[in-house]
Amino acid sequence: MYSFKSKNWIEKDGRYVIGEGRAALLKLIVEYESLTRAAQEMGMSYRHAWGVLREMSQAFGKEIVHSERGGAEGGKTVLTPEGKELLEEFEKKHGTVQTLISIGLKSPMLAVDGLILIDDKLVLIRRKHYPFEGRLALPGGMVEYGEKVEGAVCREMKEETGLDVKISEMLGVYSEPGRDPRGHTVSVAYVLERVGGKLRSGDDAKAIELVAIDKIPDLAFDHNEIVEDYITWRKKQE
Repeated sequence: MYSFKSKNWIEKDGRYVIGEGRAALLKLIVEYESLTRAAQEMGMSYRHAWGVLREMSQAFGKEIVHSERGGAEGGKTVLTPEGKELLEEFEKKHGTVQTLISIGLKSPMLAVDGLILIDDKLVLIRRKHYPFEGRLALPGGMVEYGEKVEGAVCREMKEETGLDVKISEMLGVYSEPGRDPRGHTVSVAYVLERVGGKLRSGDDAKAIELVAIDKIPDLAFDHNEIVEDYITWRKKQE
């Protein structure tokens, strides 16, 4: 078997393999036996979807899908036995996490959010999933068990934006119990500096956008409050 580390995702040998977004793509492939249809349902291009599958296979070390071309009924894409095993493993582990939450795990969850400025524009993601589906938000996510918040924010930025970052400042801690409709979630927000990588949207984002700091729209969660604190912080640095 494999050495997995999982919360809402699975890693193998320290590399991210599958999370909720990627699992959704695999389940659509199972349903339609078509990567084109699965990509359409996910709101992504065929090329993007194929790139995601290639990244998964490379991280997992085995082919996730098999595509057949031509024939009287046209081609189709299906999961390999290893792909089915991976999806089943994720569903089992993800279900365990949800069960723990449902039976009364009442401690607040811990998250991180990042503020990255490129050419005086803030890096924002357009959310793909509940809550606030379709709304712009700061990139971020949950801290994994055994992980430092500093490491989590750098990892999340890489996964969600494709950027390598370093921490400039811890902006603040945001702990209003109702800030996340999924449950009480405390977020640590960081001011970050881009040091590498290529800007691209990750699995849990419909798109990534650069927005002028003085033209920030209504964001998800309490991210407008975080941005306002960031603007105040910047003025103090001038």
